Amino acid sequence: MKPLILTIVALVSLNSFAQSQLDKDIAAIESKVIEWRRDFHQNPELSNREFNTAKKIAAHLKSLGLEVETDIAITGVVGILKGNRPGKVLALRADIDALPVTERNDLAFKSEVVTTFRGVETGVMHACGHDTHIAILMGVAEVLSKNNDFAGTIKFIFQPAEEGAPPGEEGGAELMVKEGVLTNPNVDAIFGLHISSQQPVGTIAYRPGGIMAASQSFEIEVKGKQTHGSQPWGGVDPIMTAVKIIDGLQTIISRESPLTQEAAVLSIGKITGGVRSNIIPESVSIVGTLRTLDKDMQAMINRRMREMVPAIAKAYRAEATIDIATGYPITYNDPALTAQMLPSLQAAAGQGRVFEINAITGAEDFSFFAQEVPGLYFFLGGKSLDGSEAYPHHTPDFKIDESGMLLGVKTFVQLSMDYLNN
Repeated sequence: MKPLILTIVALVSLNSFAQSQLDKDIAAIESKVIEWRRDFHQNPELSNREFNTAKKIAAHLKSLGLEVETDIAITGVVGILKGNRPGKVLALRADIDALPVTERNDLAFKSEVVTTFRGVETGVMHACGHDTHIAILMGVAEVLSKNNDFAGTIKFIFQPAEEGAPPGEEGGAELMVKEGVLTNPNVDAIFGLHISSQQPVGTIAYRPGGIMAASQSFEIEVKGKQTHGSQPWGGVDPIMTAVKIIDGLQTIISRESPLTQEAAVLSIGKITGGVRSNIIPESVSIVGTLRTLDKDMQAMINRRMREMVPAIAKAYRAEATIDIATGYPITYNDPALTAQMLPSLQAAAGQGRVFEINAITGAEDFSFFAQEVPGLYFFLGGKSLDGSEAYPHHTPDFKIDESGMLLGVKTFVQLSMDYLNN
């Protein structure tokens, strides 16, 4: 039996050595990850226009010896890393686009980029943390390219236009799926993360099932009859009609939706109509968003919106049409995959640092990937522990504590090794 015992001891020693080297490589990558993140933060690019961002990503992946594909869904980049033996195919995803937000931070690497977005001059800022996602996944690619003792293949998916393609264009995860990013080789599972400015550094948050809402935008056109403001009876007031429509739509949520089952939110973001105080205009436009966490509730709310809008308008002698976009599906964490990988999340973050959360009414187009293959999407803490104010995402003051990014690298590596080797 001695030879067998010696063999087992040798294998344990080898695995311990490999894990030690992996841990060292993860720790050593932090300064690079922070440097990359600052570069992307200082040079942000909007959806479907991430040309320089994509070039930097592709150059890094090529330097690691990965197979690299570019120009997927316009500016997307994919790197393929093969393990040292056959096995499953795992995808890891990071989104790469910035937002039309003018940064108000005092960071040394603050964005000074200015552009025109939908006819309005604006700053450009990584106000949602996508710069950290890029840097984290680049770090994971470098670590795993040096430690490819795993079975199977990893696809590193750097996805553009998560915030939505410009009007008249396709983009994002939906277009990547359409162009075959989950095939050749066929992906068995996909993992994604999002850093959170509201969640403490060093923590991970997850939820089996629906973790983020389906998102639909809608546009309503109300047509009345223009008249002088002093004589409203001489026309049909589309502004008053719009007020009644907005009020009516809210009753679908408050009086018709089973909110104890799942949350639903309907918000109006823009109302446009008229040119001056004493003219009742001919038409009014209303733009809003609907967030749902249940497919049946979504279908019911959509049906009632389509019924209610023209009916209310008719009651006020106006006409109205509504267009509801397909939008993003629910971001759904496969329950079996989530249960399987929960020990890996806990191993990466440590005791008491992984917690289950309620669903969030924000939306994510990672949902298009998770519709096709089992997915796991989780939140990574980016809130500083020094007591400073944590500003929300999509705001000019948004800020992330960079010390939280290394856990992102460690977690992706842990998930990848455990999923592919076990």
